Amino acid sequence: MDTQSEKLPVKTKLIYGVGDVGNAIVNSAIQFFLLAFYTDGALIPAGLASTALWVAKFWDAVNDPLFGWLSDRTTSRFGKRRVYMIFGALPLAVSIALLWSVPRGLSNVGVFLWIAFTFMLFDTLWTLTNVPYYALTAELTEDYDERSSLTAFRMVLGVPAYIVGAALTPFLVSFFPDKRTGYGVVGVIYGVLAAVVLWIAAAGIRERPRIAESKAEAPPLRTFLETFRNRPFVQLIVAFLLANVAFALIKTLLYYFLTYQLSMEDQVPVVMFLLLVFVALFLFPWKKLAERLNKGPAYALGLVIGGLAMAVTFFLPHRPTFWVYPIAIIAGIGFSAQWVFPWAMVPDVVEIDRLSTGEYRGGMYYGVWGLATKLSDALGLVAAGWALQLSGYVPNVEQTARTLLGIRLFFGPIPMLFLALTLPLLFWYPITRATHARLLAQLEGREKD
Repeated sequence: MDTQSEKLPVKTKLIYGVGDVGNAIVNSAIQFFLLAFYTDGALIPAGLASTALWVAKFWDAVNDPLFGWLSDRTTSRFGKRRVYMIFGALPLAVSIALLWSVPRGLSNVGVFLWIAFTFMLFDTLWTLTNVPYYALTAELTEDYDERSSLTAFRMVLGVPAYIVGAALTPFLVSFFPDKRTGYGVVGVIYGVLAAVVLWIAAAGIRERPRIAESKAEAPPLRTFLETFRNRPFVQLIVAFLLANVAFALIKTLLYYFLTYQLSMEDQVPVVMFLLLVFVALFLFPWKKLAERLNKGPAYALGLVIGGLAMAVTFFLPHRPTFWVYPIAIIAGIGFSAQWVFPWAMVPDVVEIDRLSTGEYRGGMYYGVWGLATKLSDALGLVAAGWALQLSGYVPNVEQTARTLLGIRLFFGPIPMLFLALTLPLLFWYPITRATHARLLAQLEGREKD
């Protein structure tokens, strides 16, 4: 067994983190602007667009766990995980470009099918490349705190890239005569970038031979079901689902809240930049705090801070206001925890599975995690879309008091409620530094027998 306390070189952490740069830019653009592209660029009804995206998400019930299981069973001269990053990067770039392009002249049925198809294609290729990429977090190191460090390094690169996706996207779109064309060009640029950084990461890291040569034997359905017998994993994934629905609502409605409630559309990039800068600045402080509190309680504390900041937005006036800036700073400080802890906690539950099965099945766990991430993102997206439609939203005009109330509720108080539900699950999370050390000792003893 590899030495459990072995520290990874900084170079390895940085090269691994480079692979997430394209993902962060693409995901940020999708979360903040995809619905806005459909409604305000392609002039598609919000309910139609969000429902098509939700329908496309049902493919996740198969593809995330399936591709995770396939990577667990893969052995090749390119590695167990890296092979998918190498050969999936170029098709992923094409799918990203198609996602931000809707042909003109389609009927409502045609629009629905196009959105559903392109999102399913993107989602399939994103899963094929990124479930194996994320599974490497569990396999590059087995140290409890080093996994937090590896995740923090990845996010130090990923969060600035996320800022680019959030702040630079509308800036780039503004250079074109209409939003539809601008978003189409942005899709091509971001697709090329996503492919290039995956290739850089795959070329610069090496999988541990003992893991790369292993092959999980259990069939996919049984492996999938067995992840839900892992009690700490279930507790973590329920907390993450609740938190991620809240974040999906916030990210989707931020554009609408600033544009229509505060009449500050020109400040959308500024507020996004400010929030995400403080997310980046507090990545390592949260990692250091976890060394005192353990990961679960530290994660919960971050959600409390961010949730309270978002609740205050409900009381902001229907006019431009300075208070949106300090609120964005405080929310960024709190929500920085969301970028560190969930991804650093998943590898620890994978070892519970390894103790009971003797197999490396991180791919399946990250597949189920990806499924939960995308379904909760989609739930937040469809909820935001229907909140807009049912409250009477009309694009590019002054909104009614009823519409503004819907935007305010789903941007602040309702996300805070979802975040509050996570707190018992995280404050009393069972895997701590001490319990993880005992788990590794058990694994080492078993593998020596």
